[in-house]
Amino acid sequence: MDLRHLKYFVAVAEERSFTRAAERLHISQPPLSRQIQQLEEEVGQPLIDREARPLHLTEAGRFFYARAVRLLEQFHETIAMTRRIAQTDKRLVLGFAASTMYGALPHIVRMFRATQPHTELVLLERTSVQQIEDLNAGRIDVGFGRIRLDNPNVKREVLRQEPLVLAMPCEHPLASDSSPLSLTAIKPYPLLIYPRQPRPSYADQVLSICHDLGIEPGAVHEVNEMQTALGLVASGMGLCVVPAGVQKLRREDVVYRPLTEASAVSPIIMSTRLHDRSPDLLLLRTLIDEVYLEGVYPGKVAAPLPAPAPSTGA
Repeated sequence: MDLRHLKYFVAVAEERSFTRAAERLHISQPPLSRQIQQLEEEVGQPLIDREARPLHLTEAGRFFYARAVRLLEQFHETIAMTRRIAQTDKRLVLGFAASTMYGALPHIVRMFRATQPHTELVLLERTSVQQIEDLNAGRIDVGFGRIRLDNPNVKREVLRQEPLVLAMPCEHPLASDSSPLSLTAIKPYPLLIYPRQPRPSYADQVLSICHDLGIEPGAVHEVNEMQTALGLVASGMGLCVVPAGVQKLRREDVVYRPLTEASAVSPIIMSTRLHDRSPDLLLLRTLIDEVYLEGVYPGKVAAPLPAPAPSTGA
């Protein structure tokens, strides 16, 4: 058995036709049929029910198909990783969700470039879902996102839990105070969430937090991007729950208030291939530890001061 057998079998299983599979593989049908027969002889079980129209997989065939697809994926991933490692010029590709750029990530990138000037550092904006796909395909080497997505070939680390804040227009009734408020305050007002697609996303994190707290917003409006959501907030179209780092945008027409609920946080998650131990990746991880342990980096939003205690008249 070789990779050709797997490739041919997967094509037949997905096309449910030897004719269409042969066209897809750019070969004639007789050699394709012989390859599938050889595969079935080696396995010792019929994998395809040739009497059915369209063709159906037997129970053994369905089991074999799932394993064959995964083996082919692993083969292509290995090729992509080998090509990357073999490059003469060293290169590290980072995928990032847009909101992670308002935290420590830009500072970490500058530190890496200063420490490792001979490695080309490439940054690609990718959603958390896309990052998992790109890691498996070898298109990126590390991802920074916010969604917990399980994949057997990806190692996931929560770097920190970023507090969430409530964004509102500057003339909103809730904007007159700067002290922390409960997320229950959003109940009478429309809530803007983002992104609309793909899902699951940060939007689902916010909705899940509200659901866990028994909060039903007045209305929920989905938009594509955070910048759009903040623009609509400024226009008085609703409120929006955003990571605290977004306050660095410093829009004059938007006010941010911290939230009292301990659950009102969003993780910053670093994802890498499970067994990737490249020196550049290890250096990046070390720099991340240094930045987060120090807790201070350029542009970090300072924690709001606690509200003054009420006067006792003493």
